[in-house]
Amino acid sequence: MAIKKLLSAFFLLSVIFLCPSFSQNYNKVDQIVLKYPKRFDTTEELADRIQKDFSSDRDKARAIFSWMAFNINYDLNAFLNPQRSQGFSYRTEEEKQQKIKQLNDNMLQKAFKSQKAVCEGFTVLYSHLASLTGLKSQIVKGDSKTRLVDIGRKTPHSDHAWNMVLIDGKWRLIDVTWGQGYYDSSKGRMTKEFAPIYFDTPPEYFFTKHFPDSGEYLGDKLDREDFLNGPLIYNKLIEYDAQVLEPKSGLIEVKNGDNITFRFKNISKKDVLFYLNKKNQPVKIANSKERKGGLEFDIIYDKNIGEYITFFMDNNSIASFQIKQK
Repeated sequence: MAIKKLLSAFFLLSVIFLCPSFSQNYNKVDQIVLKYPKRFDTTEELADRIQKDFSSDRDKARAIFSWMAFNINYDLNAFLNPQRSQGFSYRTEEEKQQKIKQLNDNMLQKAFKSQKAVCEGFTVLYSHLASLTGLKSQIVKGDSKTRLVDIGRKTPHSDHAWNMVLIDGKWRLIDVTWGQGYYDSSKGRMTKEFAPIYFDTPPEYFFTKHFPDSGEYLGDKLDREDFLNGPLIYNKLIEYDAQVLEPKSGLIEVKNGDNITFRFKNISKKDVLFYLNKKNQPVKIANSKERKGGLEFDIIYDKNIGEYITFFMDNNSIASFQIKQK
């Protein structure tokens, strides 16, 4: 009964961020940063400590990510009650850039001192600390995909921001906001839970959840339709280096009695895989076969399958699809 209640509770959760479900995974850098003070007087003091303890670009970038994820909290109140955007006038491009820099400086210092921020605050603080430790970074703004209703959404949003940092000559993708925790609407509060998968996330995973306003990544054009219409994936899928191979679309149109074929990379028959029916009852995948480096199985569409179908592995959600009846 406890497992059944846990599974039913899944559908009561509406998350702002991808809901983490895996155990804490600290590397050597994280273990050192965990011993740092929770507060520093200045960003320069924190940067000096990081440079003293770490020499490689990767370790410094990870240390900034970890310290922020451990100590900066998502400002839910600011998210729910956003302030009106600050406008300003300027006469020259130089004056414009100076005023933008001042606004960003105020934002990052507020995030650092109050230890609360929304995604913009996380990104400007990360970029500032990266600069202080000799790293090149960029802030990227764009769309995010975190909820069931985002599958097949028609209207693009620009509601999120993240970082790219140059490590060993290669730009790496980082989302500290999602690295620090998630919002649990069943409790009405933020839950602090370290998610290291959002440091140097592989692009093939990152861009299933993020879409830059520019529509490009390192000069390559990204497909907005693939982003909007793809399945919703969860942290566990990324952690296991698994992948949805079939169907490619998160929108599945079927008639009653149709077979739907699913195939997941890096998942085997030994993994406990199931989905929830319309009554939130777990249905175990029983007809699976290992094929082409993954697990393939069919599900027959009937009245017991609801508007969405979410697959679970070891009691953790891994991917969701929207089902539309023809």
